[in-house]
Amino acid sequence: MYRPFLSQETIRLTLSQAIVKFLQVQYSEFDGQQRRFIPGIWGIFGHGNVSGLSQALVEYGDDLPYHQPTNEQSMVHAATGFAKANLRLATMACTSSIGPGATNMITGAGTASINRLPVLLLPSDYYATRFQGQVLQDIEHPISMDMSVTDCFRVVSRFFDRVTRPEQILASLPEALRVLTDPVETGAVTIALPQDVQSMAFDYPVNFFNKRVWRIERRQPDQQRIREAIDLLKSASRPYIVAGGGVHYSQAWAELADFAEAFGIPVVETFAGRGALKNGSDYALWGGGPTGTPLAGKFGADADVVILVGTRLSDFTTGSNSAFQNPDVKFISLNVSGHDAYKLGALPIVADARESLKALLTAGRGLGIRPNPAYVEEIAVEREAWQETLQTEVYVQHPNERISQGQLIGIMNAQAQPGDTIICAAGTAVGDLEKLWDASNGRGIHLEFGNSCMGYDIPAAIGVRLAQPQGEVYVLIGDGNYMLHPMELVTAAKERTKLTLILVHNDGYQSIHGHQKALVGHSLGNEFKVRNQATGKLDDGEFVQVDYAKNAESMGARAWDAHDADEFAQAGEEARAETRTCMIVVPTERYRGLAGSNVWWDVFGAEVTADERTRELVAAREDGRQDQRYYN
Repeated sequence: MYRPFLSQETIRLTLSQAIVKFLQVQYSEFDGQQRRFIPGIWGIFGHGNVSGLSQALVEYGDDLPYHQPTNEQSMVHAATGFAKANLRLATMACTSSIGPGATNMITGAGTASINRLPVLLLPSDYYATRFQGQVLQDIEHPISMDMSVTDCFRVVSRFFDRVTRPEQILASLPEALRVLTDPVETGAVTIALPQDVQSMAFDYPVNFFNKRVWRIERRQPDQQRIREAIDLLKSASRPYIVAGGGVHYSQAWAELADFAEAFGIPVVETFAGRGALKNGSDYALWGGGPTGTPLAGKFGADADVVILVGTRLSDFTTGSNSAFQNPDVKFISLNVSGHDAYKLGALPIVADARESLKALLTAGRGLGIRPNPAYVEEIAVEREAWQETLQTEVYVQHPNERISQGQLIGIMNAQAQPGDTIICAAGTAVGDLEKLWDASNGRGIHLEFGNSCMGYDIPAAIGVRLAQPQGEVYVLIGDGNYMLHPMELVTAAKERTKLTLILVHNDGYQSIHGHQKALVGHSLGNEFKVRNQATGKLDDGEFVQVDYAKNAESMGARAWDAHDADEFAQAGEEARAETRTCMIVVPTERYRGLAGSNVWWDVFGAEVTADERTRELVAAREDGRQDQRYYN
């Protein structure tokens, strides 16, 4: 038998035991502060991992607490929410059985990687020995005997490995941790663990289990790039800032506000960057892009210098490359990732956001750059007009209508306190929060729209709550979204993680329904209706009656039905006093939306159709294509 490391002290452990011991001694360090990087593990056990990783956790996992979800996708979302709440400085591991247990995690993996959030996935895999023949729950590939369903993770992972011998983790685990803690490369990391190898033993070097600190460094900006950027800013008459998630991960909140105020530059926040102006600002334009505020769209269209801070520039940020219409527009991009910093032909500053903003602020002040008074006045006027619109059109009850979603958010803004956080993903709710949520004065917001992942909200909120035990954790969620993962209310009860769900009861997927009506002109399959027996159609029947409050109560939550603003406000006050998870069900106006941003978004309609209504809508949509630009 091959026995390496004979000159070193070793300890004989199974592969699973070694993984558990290793994870308990991994730390991150940022600005001199150390913390456990993986302080817990989620898992659902099956024959693929019950005799491997579960045994190791029983024997060696005292410092690696186990968390039990009801679905494997949910546990990845919970780990991702935990990672975001910890600003990527900590995350959790997730273990699953082979087959469907493993593939259930793929949506979660894609969501984590798209949002650049670290999570460690440990799916089980086939028997490496192959003595067993074809394995239960695995695919039988006709041309490759080493392929399994876990190979699906390769596309959605930032690092993937299949460990077929127990000693291979000596190389695999450190590389996994390197990727997880790298702000440029981070995302889902997958190490597939064959179910027999999980229980195989090896003599591991004892020093493999020494404490390891992964320092996350602040890359300093190149001074020549700073000078070039200041030259652009000095010549700008209508500068504009797009603040992305990198502002949060760099903890550059104060520097962003100082920079904007020093030079009189309006700031628009992406979904990931929402709340970047933590203490509010006279230069805040709130959310941008197709679902952003009208004033964000207006100032973006006219901007001559756009300063991009920590954003990966998805089509929702750039309006499918149509949002910036000034013919002479120039871009400056501050990003730790060169891949993102060079987008749109920007002047790249490949460095930490906080350090870059500090350098730009110092250089700009040194050259005597000052705000443009006329521009500052224009920003103030437009902000005041938007606030007036909210008070007179959005935060009011409209005659003969249910309470609107915008009105709900207005009440929540009034009730939210410092330390509260709201979580949302997908649908109209996430866009309305981008426009309306007041993230000043320590009120957090966590929007997942990189993957627009329905079903993310509740499990991610559990992860956020595990990261921040103080304050309220709100979940604004539509009824269609709720139906994907309501069972995680049971997980919230098990974990004693108090959440407050605000369920927008609008009888369907009204976000995509609105999209359908705007491009197709007809309704199909987006509302919850009983099939009409006379016509055979699903979309002209009566709405299905669902008692969501009783559903939540059956899983241990306290629930209310709130039919108007007063009932909703009262339920919110009572929910704050509760210690268990709560859900407030609000029958909400189905078809009233907020004012548009006037930012186009590229969605193709039918190129050929005999339907006149569809043809007219598609033609109107295609008119926006004339605004698409190639920026260089």
